[in-house]
Amino acid sequence: MKTNLITRAGWHKLDDELKYLWKVERPAVTQAVSEAAALGDRSENAEYIYGKKRLREIDRRIRFLMKRLEALKIVDYDPRQDGKVFFGAYVELENDAGDIVWYRIVGTDEIDTKNNHITINSPMARALIGKQVDDEVQVQTPSGLKEWYINKIQYIPFE
Repeated sequence: MKTNLITRAGWHKLDDELKYLWKVERPAVTQAVSEAAALGDRSENAEYIYGKKRLREIDRRIRFLMKRLEALKIVDYDPRQDGKVFFGAYVELENDAGDIVWYRIVGTDEIDTKNNHITINSPMARALIGKQVDDEVQVQTPSGLKEWYINKIQYIPFE
């Protein structure tokens, strides 16, 4: 299930993608398709066939982004959140072995495993919501129950 929550930065990233597709990539592909069509036989014209396919992909993504951006609710930082884990928080965790990890809790449209951005719907995020520094969090994983301790909570990236 997709939540309709998103950070302001995440919303702007999707909006920038939409603008780029609409104002830059789509006109360029449309021009390339027109030029390929002018070359003659379209049935064996790879540039024309690929261009039309790419144009359909772009149009599909544009329609998706337009609908999605309308449905999303931007969640901004509120100073009342300080000290507790809520949407948009960066959280540093430590386990009994001393392993330290950090996560940022974001909407489903912003998941980025390379940057440790996890969805609000994930088991880890659900376990963290509302917790404070020094709280213990237990998360059920495929390999069993894991325990983590909250070391730090921030609403701006860790420095």
